[in-house]
Amino acid sequence: MNKNLYAVIMAGGIGSRFWPVSTSEFPKQFHDMLGTGETLLQKTFSRINRMIPESNIHILTNERYADLCLEQLPKINSDQLVLEPAMRNTAPCILLSALKIFKENPEGLMLVAPSDHWIEDEAAFEQDTEACFRACAEEDILVTLGIKPSFPNTGYGYIEFDQGSDSIIKKVDQFREKPDYETAKKFLEAGNFSWNAGIFIWSVRSIVSSFKTLMPGMYELFASGMDVLNTSEEKSFVTSEYGKAENISIDYGILEKALNVFVKQATFDWNDLGTWGALHDKLEKDNSGNAVVRAIAHFRDSNENMIYTEGEKLVVIDSLDDYIIVDKENVLLIFPKEKQQEIKKLLGEVSDKFGKKYT
Repeated sequence: MNKNLYAVIMAGGIGSRFWPVSTSEFPKQFHDMLGTGETLLQKTFSRINRMIPESNIHILTNERYADLCLEQLPKINSDQLVLEPAMRNTAPCILLSALKIFKENPEGLMLVAPSDHWIEDEAAFEQDTEACFRACAEEDILVTLGIKPSFPNTGYGYIEFDQGSDSIIKKVDQFREKPDYETAKKFLEAGNFSWNAGIFIWSVRSIVSSFKTLMPGMYELFASGMDVLNTSEEKSFVTSEYGKAENISIDYGILEKALNVFVKQATFDWNDLGTWGALHDKLEKDNSGNAVVRAIAHFRDSNENMIYTEGEKLVVIDSLDDYIIVDKENVLLIFPKEKQQEIKKLLGEVSDKFGKKYT
């Protein structure tokens, strides 16, 4: 394995649209959402470990999930955890990780990947990522992996790229916000748009330079602690300074402003598993379109449902279509699939009415 290759797995989110399975105490990345025997975090780690030494894989997460990460990933040690004392979106934590890697190895190349994506063709993922690593080693560029759209999805941001280039890694013209349906159809017809998967590759030198130029305040905040990064004094510095960082994503802070952003369209299958509906799409289904995780299900005149139970519980469904049914400990969710985006709002309502007991 190339010792210059590093990875940062982002595992700090709550995954509120997967409530009641995903909670603030035990988010979805730490669950075996597809019933495979591995959690999403474990699956992501093993996929990345195919090409990057396990000692070079950092887990970026909230302080409260440190023990969960170490429990689920016995190959890593606590020094590989980049712990956020406050939630500040993706720009601050990526900069902190990049500076830590830069101090260890200024020639390092860095992959940033979410912990909750599902990618089946791991060989294709490895080939795509290695192509991006090679490009970033040779040029001062920031690369994102884009997903070829299969339908006019209104739930993803899009990346518009240079259609005239013959290179497999193309210059990004602009990032586009989540579109309405008609706009999404036009994106597909144009042929030079990818879904934004939030998977990034760059040299640590390039991304640190980009922060220094485009977000100098944040750069100065974290660079002031370079002497203590990767030492026993790092925790104290991060605890005192991290909360001062601007709450902003890497997309808004860097990628939408930088002039050296490129995209490689992925050759692998991909699902961001952001909602129960996305999980339903990914799972095998019966002849009526029902998907089941762990439950022993008996359906009568029921179609396109998503059933999830913690154990092998018998679930009988009669005359119900397009519903999400989730049984977890002291919560039973029965919710229309077409309203799945409202589960995050529902979680807030439950929390306001019943407190943190169920959330």
